[in-house]
Amino acid sequence: NEIKRTRLLIQSDEKTLSEPIQNNQVYVLICIFFLFKSSVHPDTDKIIPVLLRPPGMSSSLNPEFNFSYYLLFLQFLFHSYTTAFTLVNGNGTSKAEEYSLQQKQMLLGLGAISYAACIGALPLTFMNRYALKGSLMQLVVRKLLPAPLFGLTSAFTVAVVRSPEFENGIEVMDRNGSVIGVSKKAGEKAVMETALSRAALFGTTFFLPEVLMYCAQRARLVKTPRALGPVRMFAVMSVLAGMLPVSFSMFPQCGEIKRADLEPEILSSTEETEFFYNRGI
Repeated sequence: NEIKRTRLLIQSDEKTLSEPIQNNQVYVLICIFFLFKSSVHPDTDKIIPVLLRPPGMSSSLNPEFNFSYYLLFLQFLFHSYTTAFTLVNGNGTSKAEEYSLQQKQMLLGLGAISYAACIGALPLTFMNRYALKGSLMQLVVRKLLPAPLFGLTSAFTVAVVRSPEFENGIEVMDRNGSVIGVSKKAGEKAVMETALSRAALFGTTFFLPEVLMYCAQRARLVKTPRALGPVRMFAVMSVLAGMLPVSFSMFPQCGEIKRADLEPEILSSTEETEFFYNRGI
């Protein structure tokens, strides 16, 4: 109800934008605008579930993947959340029969989640299975490998789940917001940019805390081994909170594509040189 009221307020403010705005109204309008932008899908105009909005991403990460019998389950939960987030916040204009498209995305999502969870759990499971307890192996599997592995698997799930966007195309618009056509090349660009931003988000989120923990231990800032867990959790959540806006803003959500990069059938209907699309997040 609050989001619906916000929508009405934005529409009424657009009509009276020529009237003078007081300072206290500016703050209210900014709050209303960001509530609306973070809660409503730009393509479908549907309200996004609370846990699948951008701020909800910070609750998805559990860095303690050290216990092998929980490893696969935790990996599955992690990739299930990020895949659902990707589905809800992707481009909503992919042209296909609605039921078949949703069914295909669900099957692709389940396959991507299962594959990513198995790949993520494989190194530690392999190390425990063959009792590889050397210091070098511990360093590689527990400290160095998680960051690139999570970055790659996160990018992989984005590419797989949103593959219908570059297979069927997404809508491109001119500067006035008028839909010019459906472009597969724009869909490919949107998916690639989102996959790169997701890889940067989780790759950095797992890499920087390990560097910070190493520096903290070297400086003896953490006095007892029991305190390592809470300190690592705090470091991960802090880095994640900082990386969320950075990764989401690596590429503009309203993506731009040049005339030379579009299909000839779209170009034949317009003389515009720049086109725009919803990249998704």
